[in-house]
Amino acid sequence: MKLTVTAILAATLFLAGCQKEEDTTMPSPYSLTADAMGRYCGMNVLEHPGPKGQIILQDIPEPIWFSSARDTVAFTMLPEEPRDVAAIYVSDMGAAPSWQEPGAENWIDAKKAFYVIGSKVRGGMGAEEAVPFSSERAARDFAAKNGGRVTGFAEIPKGYVLGTGTAEQGAAIETESHGEAQIHG
Repeated sequence: MKLTVTAILAATLFLAGCQKEEDTTMPSPYSLTADAMGRYCGMNVLEHPGPKGQIILQDIPEPIWFSSARDTVAFTMLPEEPRDVAAIYVSDMGAAPSWQEPGAENWIDAKKAFYVIGSKVRGGMGAEEAVPFSSERAARDFAAKNGGRVTGFAEIPKGYVLGTGTAEQGAAIETESHGEAQIHG
């Protein structure tokens, strides 16, 4: 009896572990096509230069497109947007043919990308951009040529993305979730 209970418990834990692993598998990115329309601008995504983004929700079998990587990040910060995100992808600008042609297949996991913020280069609609790279080295090279600083997804200042501040202001003071200001160097 004791052996049977132990075997059932072990099998249950094994299956639970498999289920958890299956749940965390991200869906693959979609190829950028002429049909992609930007979530916020309502325009064809290909009409804008610079990096693009796509977000795939849990139960919707098609991506939400963004004309810029910055808009993609903004979606994750806005309280009115869905929270059931299965995957977030941005253009790897280190693999892009050019700024005008960011590529249709060179998608990277947005949460693992290195971003250059505060550069002189403008993205879609002429706005400041969070320029994504899969390689920290490529991001640093871009920043050396175009200004700005390199940061990770979680460290991109909310004010920079939502247009209420600059990259420099975001680096100096960030408000933590408990409401106390923290000074960062």
